[in-house]
Formats: sequence, C-alpha cells, structure tokens
Amino acid sequence: QVQLVESGGGPVHTGDSVRLSCLTPGRIEGASIMGWFRQAPGKERELVAAIRWSGTSTYYTDSMKGRAAISRDNAKNTVYLQMNSLKPEDTAVYYCAAYASWPRVELSQVRYWGQGTQVTVSS
Repeated sequence: QVQLVESGGGPVHTGDSVRLSCLTPGRIEGASIMGWFRQAPGKERELVAAIRWSGTSTYYTDSMKGRAAISRDNAKNTVYLQMNSLKPEDTAVYYCAAYASWPRVELSQVRYWGQGTQVTVSS
C-alpha cells in the first residue's frame, strides 16, 4: 500500500510563505510524476505544480507561476511545495499525488493521493 503523507499546512496571512512536504515511499512503480493539487470549498480539485522523478522538469498552473516552487529530495523521499506571497484565494486543502502522465492528469487517473493538508490564508 503506497502512502503519501503531507505536512506543513496551517493558518497564514496574506503575503506569507509556506512550505508543504510530502513523504513518499520512494520511487513509485508506474507513477513517477509527483504533483500538488488543491481543492478550495465548492471548487474542483486542481493541479498546482508537478515534478518528474528526475526533478529535471517542473510544471506550474498559471496562478502560481512566480509564487511557487516544487522540488524533490529523493534521498529523503520527500517532495516539497514552497509557496510565497500567499493570497486568500490560495486557501484550500493541498494534496500530494502520484501519477504517470506529464504534466496534467485526469483526477481519475491519479494513482495515489495523500490525505491532504489545509492551508488557510487570511487577510
């Protein structure tokens, strides 16, 4: 059973930064792409950023370009999402996910999901 465990969320204020972590079991067979998704209340879950196992390619949704950085430390089996200049509209549950297509994926094709970590940005 593959488990992805997120941490690092919490309440922050507008303009703050937060770093989310996702502990993985290591390289996952058939799911070498790691992505961070988010789901705000009443909205669909959306892809925020993604990174290949090698770390050589990254992807960001338009709203996060210039404000987010996804990285991975394969020695620690951890994927990170650094988010800066946070806005109230960034408030959401953030999920770590493992899948096979690059960079986007249908939600139904995500192989594994973490349990999510809440980020709440207040003004």
